[in-house]
Amino acid sequence: MDRRSFLSKSAVGSISAMMPFGASASPFVSLHSTAMEKKPTTTTKSLSQKSGFGGVAIGNGFQVNPDGDCIAAVQAAWDAGVRFFDTSPWYGLGISERRLGLALSDKPKDAYTLSTKIGRILHPHEDFDLSHTIWKGKLNFRYTYDYSAEGVRRSVEDSLQRLGLSSLDIVFIHDLSPDNGDMKEDWVTYFDAAAKGAMPELTKMRDEGIIKGWGFGVNTIEPILKAMEVADPNVFLSACQYSLIKHEDLLERVFPKVAARDISVVVGAPLCAGFLSGKDRYLYGGTFPEGVREKLAALQRVAANHHVDLRTAALQFSAAPNSVSAVIPGAHTVQQVEENAASFTAVIPGAFWEELKHERLISASAPIPNS
Repeated sequence: MDRRSFLSKSAVGSISAMMPFGASASPFVSLHSTAMEKKPTTTTKSLSQKSGFGGVAIGNGFQVNPDGDCIAAVQAAWDAGVRFFDTSPWYGLGISERRLGLALSDKPKDAYTLSTKIGRILHPHEDFDLSHTIWKGKLNFRYTYDYSAEGVRRSVEDSLQRLGLSSLDIVFIHDLSPDNGDMKEDWVTYFDAAAKGAMPELTKMRDEGIIKGWGFGVNTIEPILKAMEVADPNVFLSACQYSLIKHEDLLERVFPKVAARDISVVVGAPLCAGFLSGKDRYLYGGTFPEGVREKLAALQRVAANHHVDLRTAALQFSAAPNSVSAVIPGAHTVQQVEENAASFTAVIPGAFWEELKHERLISASAPIPNS
């Protein structure tokens, strides 16, 4: 199999747009039927087929969420046709992987695509204190960074144990980025270590068929651009960089390069960690950058003018570019999953997008969903 076509061979995506919501979805829909097949500019993939499931919330991101609610949310996503699931050892220090693995334990592995991440190795530690982060509740692991070849192998093996699965599809090198508070300006040192260890090892694992693809999962664009200079990734998970609030850098500096390389992009945090859906927070830093509240108010005014749900518009906007293979809003309740699924199939009038561009609230060159 062509290594860049692996996602189209994995049974993922959603056909909820073609059937009543809640009906059983066919497992044989591709996550990305074009960019991974070297046709990034001719995609015919519907918005609903780009709907994925992000694992931050089921890792007790921002609040403690009961096991039962989280597992039910994953099942609801499955019932809505979602076939791409993303998680990480970092999400709740193992909690997200354990819950996701349990929720998917009765699902045929060839019917969905699963991504997790490497970079942090978890070590048992009773009541580890991470109160300064978004992870809430009792944490029984601490972490160390390891971007070596050996660290990659150990991290993948540990994830498989937590997930209770026999294989992974995608592995992202996680949080190797200047916004990582543990690294800051030293992130390039970690990057150099990964370039010598993690990247060639993941390429080897891909060539051996142990994984189907790899890339970076980061909240800034600098590591993405640098990775394309030194390695041969398949897919990037770009969080916090493509939303109605902020999207110009990814649109102008990254999308042209990934299109030229036939690399796919998964969009994380399309709602800015809830900011675009009514939560009083912006992303993961605990602060509100200058101008974001004012831009939100302006977006809300335009949405009200056209009777558009802003959360729905935000999800569809993030899914519109051809290079985007999936959008992964988080959820920890059935209701949230159902709302996300409905958003990807809603019809938004073209006049709404036209006004956003006229008011310069989104880039004039930003792709918009078909009305």
